[in-house]
Amino acid sequence: MSTLLISLPLAAGPDTAPSAAGSYSYALSPDGVAISQQGSTTAGLLPQPGRAGEVVAVVPAALLSWQRVSLPQGVGPGSPRLRAVLEGLLEERLLDDPAQLHFALQPDTRATGQGEPIWVACCPRQWLREHLQVLEAAGRAVARVVPSHAPGEPSPDGAQILVTGSPELAQAVVYGTGSADAVLVLPVSRESAALLPPLGPDSIVHAEPAVVSTAEHWLQRPVQLYSPAQTMRDAARSDWDLAQLEFANSGRNRLQRRLGSGLNDVLHAPAWRPARWAVLALVVLSLVGANIWAWQERQQLQAKAALVRSTLTQAFPNVQVVVDAPVQMAREVANLRQASGGLSPSDAEPLLAAAGQALSSLPTGTVPSTVEYSGGELRLRGLPTDRFDAFRQKLQAQGLQAQMQNDQWVIRAQAQP
Repeated sequence: MSTLLISLPLAAGPDTAPSAAGSYSYALSPDGVAISQQGSTTAGLLPQPGRAGEVVAVVPAALLSWQRVSLPQGVGPGSPRLRAVLEGLLEERLLDDPAQLHFALQPDTRATGQGEPIWVACCPRQWLREHLQVLEAAGRAVARVVPSHAPGEPSPDGAQILVTGSPELAQAVVYGTGSADAVLVLPVSRESAALLPPLGPDSIVHAEPAVVSTAEHWLQRPVQLYSPAQTMRDAARSDWDLAQLEFANSGRNRLQRRLGSGLNDVLHAPAWRPARWAVLALVVLSLVGANIWAWQERQQLQAKAALVRSTLTQAFPNVQVVVDAPVQMAREVANLRQASGGLSPSDAEPLLAAAGQALSSLPTGTVPSTVEYSGGELRLRGLPTDRFDAFRQKLQAQGLQAQMQNDQWVIRAQAQP
């Protein structure tokens, strides 16, 4: 899925307007791994992530503070009292007025046991609102807001450091020390070096291109180059979403984005390529199998039709053209029977004989008032309608069928399959 990553610029304070920051650093990733574009520009000139793409805003670590709290019973994500409870819990810990800050709970809050401490991310509320409004007005509505770095499981290589900023205002972001430790942001200075956690030989130290030499001089060790685009890409992979409370997206919009994102991944992501080939192979095999089955069925039908035509022409050599073999065969058999003086089941004599036997199921002396024969059907009038079922059963036993049409009982030979 194509993702547009936007780093929200630092501000001097919560009330600083986005226009003061000038431009946004961005990175465009077609699959969440590779970076196809990166740079810095104004909101209106940011690239589009595509129809099924996603816009992710990244909050710099310097504008985030991290607090550990235990929520009271009955208060959790989605609770209408959540913000008021957080303001009360954090009022004594924060330097800023809680009303001016935005709060977001850690991703797995619902799975956390009651009373266990959880992480709460805090950032300037008005600053975040104005940047999101600017991006939305520019046609880059943000689907998710993530921190550039967040507390998490400790790194197997020990503490990790990222030096960012400019040579004059360089900052060090310290993370990966443990799930109970907050992300630490320090100014790069001789005094702050004493606040760093112990660094082992395997500890990872990254630095943005502008401050590589500054970081190496400060730490007295080599550092690895790490671009802002890589930092934004790593941030987007986290489970964090700071778009909570008043900034939460509607459930429908979020579901649509997730469905669109999932569909786009299935159709284009490299990880789904084997599955796409498997589905394509299955479709091809199904089509081939269906065509083979249809061909076999067609061959069987043609063979049966040829057998019927062959039987008709062999039994009746005078039939030169076969149009409807069963009808033509029945007609030829009737002609033979008529020529030989034989009777068919639909002739008048067999029908009258069968009707006479069936009349024995009626009361003694019951006879029809009118008897008509026409077109292979025998019609009887003047018989009691309440005795028709018994009469019909007698005829069915003789291979005939009877129907009641108005006041007539109609008898005919059963159609042969």
